[in-house]
Amino acid sequence: MSNANKHMRSPLKSVRGLGAAKDGVQHWWVQRVTAVAMIPLLLVMLVCVLKLATGDHAAVVAAFRNPIFAIIALLATLAVFWHLKLGLQVVIEDYVHSEGLKMASLLGVTFAVFVVGGIAALSVLKLFLGV
Repeated sequence: MSNANKHMRSPLKSVRGLGAAKDGVQHWWVQRVTAVAMIPLLLVMLVCVLKLATGDHAAVVAAFRNPIFAIIALLATLAVFWHLKLGLQVVIEDYVHSEGLKMASLLGVTFAVFVVGGIAALSVLKLFLGV
């Protein structure tokens, strides 16, 4: 970093190591943690879904009534949608240059991810609770 750039940063920002994104490496770490968390969760879900593919509706409902399966499904759902939100945020921040369009896109993506992710999580909970 050049000397001129160092002087343009506030002392607090220099200490915290915050870059242009204003949140340092936290975003990067959370995206990596969700990616690593998805590996075992989605592998277990894939095996379970493949086993349930030959079953009927009652077999699927019975599987989701199992607390272990429901927790794994819920954790997988949360990890996937959070990872999706973080990834789309990076793409928008990197490639959308109009500030107004960038903010609208970020709001739209965040809203859509929370709505669809919330519906998915509620669906898992509904099957688990038998409602």
